[in-house]
Formats: sequence, C-alpha cells, structure tokens
Amino acid sequence: MSDTITTEQKDTLGILTLNRPEVFNSFNKEMALATQKALDDYENDSSVRAIMITGNGKAFCAGQDLQEAIDDNGLEIKQIVDEHYNPIVKRIRSIKKPIIAAVNGVAAGAGANLALACDVVVAAQSSSFLQAFSKIGLVPDTGGTYTLPRIIGFQKASALMMLGDKVPAEEAEKMGMIYKVFTDESFRSEAEKLSTKLANMPTTALGFIKEMLNQSMSNTLDQQLEMEKEYQSKATETHDYKEGVQAFLEKRNPEFKGE
Repeated sequence: MSDTITTEQKDTLGILTLNRPEVFNSFNKEMALATQKALDDYENDSSVRAIMITGNGKAFCAGQDLQEAIDDNGLEIKQIVDEHYNPIVKRIRSIKKPIIAAVNGVAAGAGANLALACDVVVAAQSSSFLQAFSKIGLVPDTGGTYTLPRIIGFQKASALMMLGDKVPAEEAEKMGMIYKVFTDESFRSEAEKLSTKLANMPTTALGFIKEMLNQSMSNTLDQQLEMEKEYQSKATETHDYKEGVQAFLEKRNPEFKGE
C-alpha cells in the first residue's frame, strides 16, 4: 500500500486518509491511484458498510500537485483528469455504500469537488472550501460543474467558480453546500460518530437511496416515481426491512446487518 494514503477499519467503518500533509494532501499520480484502489477494496469488502474520507494534517486536500502538472516529462492535464479524478468521482457515486467526507481543513480545487461528490459532507469549524481553478486560469473539474450548481444553485455556483472566493465552513453549511460543521476540538470524534451511525444502518437501503438520488439528477418526475416504486419493492425484500419492522413492533432498537 502506498504511504500517500492510510486506511483503517473500525468495526463496519472504513477510513481512508489522504496522507501527503507536507503538500496539504495535494494529489499526485501515486495518491490518486492509491485512492482508487482503496475505494475498490472497501467496495468489495462486505464487512465495510460505510467509508469516511479525511485528510492528515492541516488540510483536507489542496487539489492537484502543480509540480506534477507542469512536469515536462509527466502526464498532460487531460490525462490527469481522465485517469486520476474522473475515476475517483465515478467510484464515489457508484459504490453502494454511504461515503462521508470529513473535511478537516482547507478543501481547494479538486479537493473541494472530491468532498462534494460524497454522500454526506461534514467539516471542522476552521476548514474552508475554495473553487481555486480560475485563479490559475483553469476550469473546475472532479465533477464540480455538475455537483455544485445542483447543491447550491446556478448563480451561487457560477460566482464561486468564477471569483474563486474562499467559503468558510460555517458559511458552506448555511448555503447548503455541506451537511454539518463541528468544532475543531470535537470534529474527529463527531465525524467518526456520524460515519459509524451510517455504517450500522440498513446498507442496502442506503445504497438504493444513493442510486435514486443519482438518477434524480436527470430523470423526469414520472421516471423518478417509477424508480421509487421499484426500489421500495426491492427494499421490502431485505433482511434489514424485516428487522426494522420487527424492532418497531417490539419497541426495541433494530440490529441491522446491511443485508
């Protein structure tokens, strides 16, 4: 395993930590490919029922390592986007398990958009989000032009991408960009607590919700209503549905298995 990331498992929660703190966890080829591999491993491990992505040190992720991007002997930007970032975003959206971005510090450029591609985003109070691309004459990538306007609206997204304004965590929460902000002191424990809660919920149903939300981005109302009907029927066939109903009737907490 590459030392550009670390992975650990706490019960049913898999934790992926970006680990290049000396460069604010900016992505190079090695870290991008290691991240893809770790996501694949977590997807294929049935004992992992939720994934938390966070960063080591002061930053969550500062985006692309520009030293690599300008290396005459390295990959072209087109290849970097196609081979590094696009596959990560596609994995995040296709894995049928909840993925939580625990933003511990600045999330800039591709780092910000990687976080926004996740199912739930929580942030430390001192963290911030920055669409930094325009500041160096680039355009947003890593799915940002798809996710951000859908999350906060066209006008706000357009302004943030063109102006490159830094958005403090509390402002990001107020505008609906992220789910919740925690104090710096409680951030790690609260992020793990929330992620563990998701990891112990009915995983199959959460995967269905994720698929339905993905499709809702382009479906008509009629198509979405049909999908809700289909997936609600599928959900009733799961072990966790039966356990949830039985626990409700017996007035006890359910014990979901993710099946």
